[in-house]
Amino acid sequence: MDRATFACSTAFFRDFGNSSPGALPGGHVDFIDKADSFTYSDFFRDYLIPNHPCIFSAKFTEDWGSRKNWVTWDGKPNFEHLLQKFGEAVVPVANCDVKEYNSNPKEQLPFKEYVEYWREYIRNGYSSSRGCLYLKDWHLSRAFPEQDVYTTPVYFSSDWLNEYWDAVAVDDFRFVYMGPKGSWTPFHADVFRSYSWSANICGRKKWLLYPAGQEEFLKDRHGNLPFDVTAPDLRDKRIYPRYSQSQPPLEILQEAGEIVFIPSGWHHQVYNLEDTISINHNWVNGCNVAVMWCFLQDELAAVQREISQWKDPMDDWHLQCQLIMKSCTGIDYKEFYNFLKVIAENRISILEKGLDEESSSQNNSKAAISTLGMLHAVFDLKRTVKVLSSLSANEDFRKLDLTSLSPPPEALLQHLESAIDTALL
Repeated sequence: MDRATFACSTAFFRDFGNSSPGALPGGHVDFIDKADSFTYSDFFRDYLIPNHPCIFSAKFTEDWGSRKNWVTWDGKPNFEHLLQKFGEAVVPVANCDVKEYNSNPKEQLPFKEYVEYWREYIRNGYSSSRGCLYLKDWHLSRAFPEQDVYTTPVYFSSDWLNEYWDAVAVDDFRFVYMGPKGSWTPFHADVFRSYSWSANICGRKKWLLYPAGQEEFLKDRHGNLPFDVTAPDLRDKRIYPRYSQSQPPLEILQEAGEIVFIPSGWHHQVYNLEDTISINHNWVNGCNVAVMWCFLQDELAAVQREISQWKDPMDDWHLQCQLIMKSCTGIDYKEFYNFLKVIAENRISILEKGLDEESSSQNNSKAAISTLGMLHAVFDLKRTVKVLSSLSANEDFRKLDLTSLSPPPEALLQHLESAIDTALL
C-alpha cells in the first residue's frame, strides 16, 4: 500500500470509527441496487457506523445456489429438492400460535415431517389443528457445510461472533428460516444486541423496526416489552403508560432475493407474507462491540437486582450472578474476555506475520481480514482495546477468579497496544 492510500484509509477509519449510532432521519430506508458500484467502505460509512438499516437488491444474491435450486419456476419453495438434500435432518420448529413467556415454544421435528405438514397446511387454506409452525434458527450451514447454499456478502464479512464460535467449535450464528404464509416472529432485539442480515431466498416479509432506545416507550408498567407490537392493548395507558410517546415503526416490505440489514440494538417484529425461506446471520464487529459490552453489563445488573436478597448469605454470589447471566444470554464476563482475546490475536497474527495464500484458504477469519485490508485489522484492534480496557477495570470482572485467563488482561492489553503502535509506524 502506498503512503497516500495508507494516509487516506487511516483517516477514514479514524474519522468514522469515532461516530455515534444515531436515529434514522425521516424514517427512510435506503435501497442499494447495484452490487458492482457499492463498496464495503460505503456500507461501513453509511450504515454500520451510523447504525442505519438498508435493503440490498436481489442482484446481490442472484448467484447463490439456494436461489437457483431451492425455488420453483414460479417462486415457491422447491420441496422436492429440499427433501432430497435435507430430508433426514432434524430441525427446530416454533408454534406461532402459542405464546410462551415472550416467545413461541419450540420442538424438534424431522425435516421431512415439517415439509409434509407445510404442504398440508397450504392445501387446507393455511390452516391446521397443529397451529402455524415455523422452522426457525436451523444451523444448516454447520450441519451441511458441503452444500452450495450461499456466500456471505463482503459487507457482512467482519463477523466476530461466528469467527469466535467457529474457533471454539461449539456454536454459530448462521441460520435458515422456513415458514408458511402467516408465520411470524414476535417483538425482540437480536442476541447480544448484534447486527443481523436476512436474505429472502423466496417469498416476502414485512418488517416493523424500532430504532434503538424506542423500545423504552413500548414497555408496560412493569417494565416488560410487548409480545406483539400491533396488539390493541398497547394503546391502553393503564398498561403501557408511555406508548403514545413512541415513534411509529419503520416498515420494510422485503421481496424475494433481497437482503435486509438490521442495525445493532433495533427491536423488530417480522411477518411472512408468503411461503418464505430466508438465510439469517447475527454478527458483531468493531463497530458495535461496545454495544454488546453495554448489553452484558445491563444483563448482569438485572440478575444482581433479581437475587440481591441472597448477596450476604451466599459466599459465591458474584459467581452465581455470572452463571445465571450465562444461562440467560449465552455468555459471561470471562467468556467475553476470551471472545475479545481470540478476535485480537487473529488480527495480531496477521499484522505480525502477514497473510499468505495457504493460510487464507484455510482460515476464514484471515481471509475476511485480507479482503478488508490490514487497516481494518488495526481498526478492530483499537476497538478491542477500548472495550477490553473497560472490562479489565470493571468491578464485577475483577471480583472473579481471573487466574485461568491466559494471558492475563493487563498483558493482553499491552500486546494489543504494542501491535497497534508497530502497525502504524
